[in-house]
Amino acid sequence: MPVYMTAQYIVQPESVEKCQAAVSEFVDYVTRNEPDTRLYISLEEVDNKTSFLNFFIFESEAAEEHHANSEAVRRFTDILYPACVEPVKFTSYRLIASTEE
Repeated sequence: MPVYMTAQYIVQPESVEKCQAAVSEFVDYVTRNEPDTRLYISLEEVDNKTSFLNFFIFESEAAEEHHANSEAVRRFTDILYPACVEPVKFTSYRLIASTEE
């Protein structure tokens, strides 16, 4: 069964560009190396450049676990977590309806 999650975080203003670069590099890695990650989107709030929301869909719990335990996640979080104003808030969701198949 697919896993739907978000990660919401706010970074320090002086860290925005560094975090944007880390997110871009990380999503590129996920795209190239994690076929069971169906979707990984990182959004920056229009009116607050320090506020981000990542949305991801994993093919299964095993795919989410593989992702969470990857070296790429460790490298990404080594950059992101120290830049955060407070801890990243992860939320899991259950699909109700979608335009996707």
